[in-house]
Amino acid sequence: MPSSRKAPVIVITGTPGTGKTTHAQLLAQESPVPLKHINVGELVKEKGLHEEYDEEWQSYTVDEDKLLDELEPLASEGGIILDWHTCELFPERWADLVVVLRCDHTKLWDRLEKRGYPLKKIQENNQAEIMQVVLDEARSSYAQEIVVELQSEGTEDLESNVARIVQWIEAWQKDREQS
Repeated sequence: MPSSRKAPVIVITGTPGTGKTTHAQLLAQESPVPLKHINVGELVKEKGLHEEYDEEWQSYTVDEDKLLDELEPLASEGGIILDWHTCELFPERWADLVVVLRCDHTKLWDRLEKRGYPLKKIQENNQAEIMQVVLDEARSSYAQEIVVELQSEGTEDLESNVARIVQWIEAWQKDREQS
């Protein structure tokens, strides 16, 4: 992506229930540069960027080509936070920072149960968290220096994580101004 962007592209990813949307919403409010929060799952539903609905998993089968076509112009402009449970689909050139949120699997289980997830889906997501599937995916898809793993256990973590990302944005801006 062009280095002329005025604001970064930040990917916030993690197993469902780790706090991606809450982090993205707070970051959009606290950021020193305007950032638009894009909940990719919601975008897929709103714009019909899916092939079918999977009843068993209660989720949409995403049409990856349509999704990437929808996001490409936004990513090239910058100033977005992409919030989704996976990240390997997004081209490496898009991302300036990839934040992988992690949560203790027992807390995650409780969060997903409160959301009314079916048992099979809770078990699969819990296992994915224990096996650090999303973190491994991020590390294999992007340069190591832009992938950050952050704990997301509660409000204290949320606030310190967002403050840390805000500091990163400020440093990113300084780097752009100097080059």
